[in-house]
Amino acid sequence: MRTTFLLSTIFAALAASTAPTFAAECDITVGVVMELTGPAGEYGQAGAKSVEMAFRDFNDAGGVDGCKIVADTRDSQSQGNVAVDQATQLVNIKKVPVIIGGIISSVSIPILTSVTAPAGVVQVSPASSSPTLTQLGRDGKTNGVFFRTITSDALQGTAAAKYAIDQGLKKIAVINVNNDFGVNMVREFTTAYTKLGGTITTTTPYNEKQSSYSSEASAAMAGEPDALYLVSTPVDGATIARAWISGGGKQAFLLNDGMNSKDFIESVGAQYLENAYGTSSGTAPTASTEYFNSTYEAFSGGISASAPAADRSYDAGAIVALAIAKAGKPDAAAIKAAIPQVVAEGGTPVHAGKAEFEKALQLIKDGKPVKYEGVIGPVSFDQYGDITGPFRLWKITNGEVTTVGEMSAEDVTKIKASN
Repeated sequence: MRTTFLLSTIFAALAASTAPTFAAECDITVGVVMELTGPAGEYGQAGAKSVEMAFRDFNDAGGVDGCKIVADTRDSQSQGNVAVDQATQLVNIKKVPVIIGGIISSVSIPILTSVTAPAGVVQVSPASSSPTLTQLGRDGKTNGVFFRTITSDALQGTAAAKYAIDQGLKKIAVINVNNDFGVNMVREFTTAYTKLGGTITTTTPYNEKQSSYSSEASAAMAGEPDALYLVSTPVDGATIARAWISGGGKQAFLLNDGMNSKDFIESVGAQYLENAYGTSSGTAPTASTEYFNSTYEAFSGGISASAPAADRSYDAGAIVALAIAKAGKPDAAAIKAAIPQVVAEGGTPVHAGKAEFEKALQLIKDGKPVKYEGVIGPVSFDQYGDITGPFRLWKITNGEVTTVGEMSAEDVTKIKASN
């Protein structure tokens, strides 16, 4: 019922956005391509509301010299070809200088390679973590237009491996979604996990949207593993976890960041997930974190502030808005240059929310540098648009995701360097 309500709310908002309006001529349109439906729909619904909230706060603070930033939000349906069609319309017809999205890598990569990079339009993904995106930058195929507010799976897979070993999970079966995200995550995890002394009994990729995953779960049980490393999305992941449990698999799980989901927990049953552990691209709490956690659920109509991709999507929207203000115009090249500047070291720290954005806009007007310290913590971008930061270590306890620790980026890098 909650998902149905959220979808109806989002689609109503989308319908309103396509209706004739009498907005000010100076309004600046930013494209948003999110997975509102499909296997990653929970991520996209949370992400779209977060971007909307960031723009609301920014516009309330004064916008770009009084001009509002408005989102033209499109549903990728969790499909790359649909995402490319929507992004193409936004770039060619709406002439947007920036696209925020997608959420999952299998959506973001085709948008980047087919639309934004060739057009020189800025793209900011809140949650696409595939190492392929870094490699595209290294290969000179992004035109420098891509940024993301999540760490690469090259690091998250390593963090997950260390966390698993630390929890005594030394013999693991793997079931992963068979796409760029899942394959890369498992490759990085496997390298680190085996180096740290762990044994992978089986690796079973799966294709999305199947009604049953009993055969995959059965295959993964070979070798009597101590736990299942499930690299998935909440809907398919719940179906797989139920098949694993009903087939007699041990009720011990290692989960990727996107499985930090109330819907996943409720669908599987909290009583089966008391030994479920996970990693997420971490947060170093700031004033932005406190503001977001206390405000987002009411704004979003009931989506939890801990929902997958919610926090980093707000930051994506905030960084884009501040970069447009820094650029002073809706020009893609100027915005691309401004994005690293609004999070750069040496600037005056500013945070989320109307009052903080007012402070940031005044600093920009005065020609002074700003450093946005976001909901996920202070970040900066490297030459490929990647961020580095800590990893959050969590566990499911009594049906709730509980943070139990943090692994520093330095520690993860050391482990990776020894592989």
